[in-house]
Amino acid sequence: MTVHTEDLDDGIRLLTLTGSMASQSFSRASLPVIADAINNALGDSNIKGLVITGEGRFFSAGADINAFQASIEADEAPQLIRDLTNILHPLIVKMRQSPTITVAAVNGAAAGGGLGLALACDARIASPKAKFAAAYASMGLSPDGGTTWLLPRLVGEQVARKFFLQNEIWTAREARDLGAIDVLVSDDGALLETAIGLAKHWSQWGNHTKEATKHLLHVHADHDFETHLKHEQTLIEAAGITQEFKDGVQKFLEK
Repeated sequence: MTVHTEDLDDGIRLLTLTGSMASQSFSRASLPVIADAINNALGDSNIKGLVITGEGRFFSAGADINAFQASIEADEAPQLIRDLTNILHPLIVKMRQSPTITVAAVNGAAAGGGLGLALACDARIASPKAKFAAAYASMGLSPDGGTTWLLPRLVGEQVARKFFLQNEIWTAREARDLGAIDVLVSDDGALLETAIGLAKHWSQWGNHTKEATKHLLHVHADHDFETHLKHEQTLIEAAGITQEFKDGVQKFLEK
């Protein structure tokens, strides 16, 4: 079982987690392969948008529980967790900072670190079969994968608090109604078409526009209004020397 990649039109890459890559994404065997595939896309200047999906019942279902048990018996559970988060956490930071547009096409269960992977994307499209779970509390763990930072920004702190501490599982409709996903498609057949279409639309803009917009939205809650305005000023001034700005002005004048 592996990560399947397919390059599509308009600089879009489709990345599909298959087999155990989807059902047990966060193991020492699977996670480096997944991270390498995503990092390769983010580092490829020809790739403007990345759609991530899973296979069958799973989008990305989190940790390998058998590996957790083996690590407990070997008295190395903290090291296993450290090894996995040392891969996952830099990956989701890079996804958030990259000008590459990332879209999660959630076909099934997104749980644990897999939930974090979906939340780290710029947008989330879900099929009616998608489910969203943290699943940390039932195993005596605290959340990771950026979930306690990303989810409250989408649904609000108290809704996120309830989700984690009541160990809730959201259906696709519940996630849509709460704001955790952007689009709920009517059937499974429309999932990839919709996700790819969104990735194409959002990725058409210049790299500075995408990277600066993502950055400003990422940091806005940490700034007072005046500081944020200065930050916006610095970035829009930088845009003034880009070719995309010059081309955009010319196209506007030619209308």
